[in-house]
Amino acid sequence: MRLAVLGNARRPGVPEAAAKIIPQLQSRADVRIVDLHQSADLGKVEADFAIVLGGDGAILRAARQMGYGQIPALGINLGRLGFLADYQCSEIDLILDALESGSFTMTRHLMLECIGPGGQVPVLGLNDLCIKSANPFRMVDLSIFIDGIEVGQYRSDGVLVSTPVGSTAHSLAAGGPILGQEIEAFVITPICPHALTSRPLVESANRELTLRLGNDRDPLVAMVDGQVEVPLGPGETVLVRKAPVAFQLIRIPGRSFYRTLREKLAWGTLPSYRVEPDGGSCSTGPGSVS
Repeated sequence: MRLAVLGNARRPGVPEAAAKIIPQLQSRADVRIVDLHQSADLGKVEADFAIVLGGDGAILRAARQMGYGQIPALGINLGRLGFLADYQCSEIDLILDALESGSFTMTRHLMLECIGPGGQVPVLGLNDLCIKSANPFRMVDLSIFIDGIEVGQYRSDGVLVSTPVGSTAHSLAAGGPILGQEIEAFVITPICPHALTSRPLVESANRELTLRLGNDRDPLVAMVDGQVEVPLGPGETVLVRKAPVAFQLIRIPGRSFYRTLREKLAWGTLPSYRVEPDGGSCSTGPGSVS
């Protein structure tokens, strides 16, 4: 079993966790590379699985770092939420047992390509593309086209184009829907739109989305996964399309997307009802009116 160990050494606790985990991995597998600075060319590394140390941001970076040679990945959560990086350091032996025996599932997640003005080199994204003003508290004017057909105009604090993975991130906070993780679709979500009729839109990922900017004088930026910034000018266009590769996320038995939703975001759970010890009747004590 050949492993690549990736992560973000700038996050507190990652170097220490790596020093503890890597000997465990080396005792049971062939560790081909350890890269905690996102600097290695993974296209030259032959590995069966990638173990990613850090938080969800480390997963997003690893997905882009793997580029067009995606390796099935599993995340060890050393961050805050751990929505994608869903496992703990104490579970390393359980993880290796599952990988060795093949007793795991693998979800193929849609990735997007963002192509900036002038046909720039595509930027891969796993979560989303966000177009916003480079200056705070400024609105954005843009039009959206799908396969060359105009869909509508938006005036808002920004616009998100999210994958199903990204549907539970910034898009969800902006009022977008949760998508099943293997659906081939994009969610277009305006952020604080200046019109009650502007609502999120779900569209097939087999379509090409073109976002054409208005003539705002304020500088704009396109942010991919909240990590890669592409500067934009007035009237320029950004193309978003389905990437030719998919991010492959490993889950071992007992873990699922909906379990993670319930545990991490408290989604689909009942309110915390008050328990009535006497069956719900109101007691009448001294001074009460009955």
